[in-house]
Amino acid sequence: MSVAFRRESDDEHLEPTFELPIPAGPNYVTARGLAQISAKLADLTAHLDSLTVESEIKAAKRELRYWNTRQSTAQLLDKPDGTRVAFGCTVDYALNGKPNTITLVGDDEADASQGLVAFTAPLARAMLDAEVGETVDFAGKAEALEVKDIRVRLDLFG
Repeated sequence: MSVAFRRESDDEHLEPTFELPIPAGPNYVTARGLAQISAKLADLTAHLDSLTVESEIKAAKRELRYWNTRQSTAQLLDKPDGTRVAFGCTVDYALNGKPNTITLVGDDEADASQGLVAFTAPLARAMLDAEVGETVDFAGKAEALEVKDIRVRLDLFG
């Protein structure tokens, strides 16, 4: 039989499993974000102990490696002063005249449905360091975004 038609084991033909992608750049976190990472690690560790299926164990260990890395690289930032748009601020803004509100947080803490946007998102990057009343360019449009108000979310910083 030709070597081309011979298979040593089923494992040779499995799709490769890659690590979960780590977002590029610094891993800034709020105190709340760091607590969420710690809770996720505790939950995953407890869940791993209850698993018996090898594929589920591998998946859980992969996720555990991701969260261990995120915890070890986390950079807890101080509460901003609220005079300029910064990490941890809630910003009321108008984009092309439409009002909206977002809070700038770390990558792992982001949840668009809650208005929590990663500081690395294009919208957040466009308004970083802006002051109230300032207009900034966004999505190729000059002065498309106007900062209306800046507040500090104290619950993010413990």
